[in-house]
Amino acid sequence: MEKIPQDNHMPFNRKLLESESFIFECHPGTDCFTRCCRDADMYLYPYDIIRLKSRLALSSEQFLEQHTTTAFRDNPYFPSVMLKMSDKEDKSCPFLSSDGCRVYEDRPFSCRAYPLERAVPRVADGNRPKEMYFIVRHSHCHGHQETHRWTVAEWLEDQQIKDYNEINDRWVEIDTLFRHNPWGSEGPENPKLKMAFMACFNVDRLRTFIMESSFLERFDVTPGKIDKQRESDTDLLKFGFDWVEFFLTGKGPLKIKS
Repeated sequence: MEKIPQDNHMPFNRKLLESESFIFECHPGTDCFTRCCRDADMYLYPYDIIRLKSRLALSSEQFLEQHTTTAFRDNPYFPSVMLKMSDKEDKSCPFLSSDGCRVYEDRPFSCRAYPLERAVPRVADGNRPKEMYFIVRHSHCHGHQETHRWTVAEWLEDQQIKDYNEINDRWVEIDTLFRHNPWGSEGPENPKLKMAFMACFNVDRLRTFIMESSFLERFDVTPGKIDKQRESDTDLLKFGFDWVEFFLTGKGPLKIKS
């Protein structure tokens, strides 16, 4: 199962939600408001970066350099991308202001989903059993003591999580391929790893690579898809996942021209 990593600095407990509802609300009136925005150990996923870099009017390269760190964490064969906290004493999120989150409409998935944690079975063929959700309680969070009651479906709709889940499901499939060490004895020095990282986390560089190399001469990509990749970072990211699957396994929707 793939679970959303949580802040490792805070004690918490987790309970599987099935049909029952849960109580939670976060607003400026809660005495812990923005406490979770400090000294957080937060993973960023590929779609998070697309949303954030567009919100901040940055290129992928600029966003990665300014706001992230990379390290080999739970996956020993592929680096994780983490949100870089500020240099302030409280190590606050760089997007936190006195009024709350400056990028709230495009906040990362982990912020958006909390207090739910989504469990996704790790499979590489797209045939997934039903997803599961857990309710997570951190000791610092008093939002669980509010009065608003939610079902999982209501929370997902309210937090606009559908688009994130769709792309994150595909990301889990690609990340699962990485966990089988497709780089061989070369490890992190294998050029394929660097290409895979670009395809997953640097869509601006990926766009340049596709449009300005011989890529489109070699692969069967319709003009309609090419137009979408020029205009849409999201469509380009999905195409990047297909390309990674192809050059690691020889399978997937991407085909070489006959």
